Amino acid sequence: MKALLQRVSHSSVTVDQRIVSSIGNGLLVLLGIENNDKAENATALCKKIANLRIFEDAQGKMNLSVLDIKGEVLVISQFTLMANAKKGNQPSFIDAASPEYAKPLIKFFCETLEGYGLSVRAGVFGAHMMVELVNDGPVTIWLEN
Repeated sequence: MKALLQRVSHSSVTVDQRIVSSIGNGLLVLLGIENNDKAENATALCKKIANLRIFEDAQGKMNLSVLDIKGEVLVISQFTLMANAKKGNQPSFIDAASPEYAKPLIKFFCETLEGYGLSVRAGVFGAHMMVELVNDGPVTIWLEN
């Protein structure tokens, strides 16, 4: 399981020229699911994301979590995070989980984050999405579990 986190002042996702989800201050999470990922991977990654101290405190130090700031989270499924481009110029997605496997795991991931008391929004699984964001900092963190 791979997640690319971006600290944002706001973010939204549009499908078919209609905004389907949006958040204010918080995290945009681009989430990729691998063939062998399990609920335990999602649980551990959610704990890390909820508690990761990447928001500034009153002294300007990255010392607060998304929980501390009562931020929001926008989760976008992105199988292209599983791309392997080591050989040639065309990426391979052989390690990406099938939609039938990934979709319920992404739902579980979102529900697990909500269990921390976070406001969680999501994109539309499998849709062509236009993701808009204002990266605050910029702060971008890569996590794997």
